[in-house]
Amino acid sequence: MAYNLKNKLVVAVSSRALFNLEDENKIFEEKGLDTYYKYQLENENTPLQKGTGYRVVENLLKINQHFNEDEKQVEVIILSKNNAGTSLRITNAINEYKLDIKRSAWTSGNDTSKYLKAFKVDLFLSADDSDVMNAIENSVAAAKILPSSQDINNSINDQVKIAFDGDAVLFSETSELIYKEHGLESFIKHEQENRDNPLEEGVFAKFLLTIANIQKRFKDKESPIRTALVTARSAPTHERVIKTLNVWGVRIDEAFFLGGSEKYEILEAFGADIFFDDQDVHLDLSSSVVPSAKVIHKSLNK
Repeated sequence: MAYNLKNKLVVAVSSRALFNLEDENKIFEEKGLDTYYKYQLENENTPLQKGTGYRVVENLLKINQHFNEDEKQVEVIILSKNNAGTSLRITNAINEYKLDIKRSAWTSGNDTSKYLKAFKVDLFLSADDSDVMNAIENSVAAAKILPSSQDINNSINDQVKIAFDGDAVLFSETSELIYKEHGLESFIKHEQENRDNPLEEGVFAKFLLTIANIQKRFKDKESPIRTALVTARSAPTHERVIKTLNVWGVRIDEAFFLGGSEKYEILEAFGADIFFDDQDVHLDLSSSVVPSAKVIHKSLNK
């Protein structure tokens, strides 16, 4: 019987998001593809350090410890622009770190995003801007992993802790565009007038709903997943957010309405395994204390 990826949380991760391959990427950029391939083949058995996406991947995979093999809730897939010949260094590292990752795809430089729906992917983590934007354009939750120091990539949580920005992440970018184009007063007025109208789903809404379905499996004991909303909104615009989540039937474990104040200290205190935001002003600081990833919208990056 064919293995069914439906009804699971499927995470696709590029090799450069999972492991620290920044030096190797510099070789590719400065010396070309042939030199890069040669280097990878010559260093097939050289260990790789953990990348920014490692921590959340490892902790998500721990969720499967609560289930039988045929009831696993989380599937992680390597989706890489490397070719099959250079893939062994990546798979050697996966085996070294004892990650339960069995499926992979190697596209030899071609766009990886076109395979996301075929793999039923709920979340795609990549280090490539164009792959992230292409995935989002195809309604798949995706984010660009940001470089971080090695010490914050190590697992520290018994639960996997995932933090989200609101507008342009969990919710559509409509309200954020009003703020950017017309200012704060227009934004507040618009949100008050629409406080009883649920916000439209953003590209990460389906991912949150999938997480919520796993959390429901743990009614009688502590869930292995904890979520947080960390948003620049404050009263009175927070009301629409709360009503929207209630309509969706989604429980956010912790919510922070910061009114434009810094997010990074909240994220560090929460202990996020990953934080998703669309704005560099927040990510520049958050990436120094927790693994962080940028949600890139073409409409917001023109």
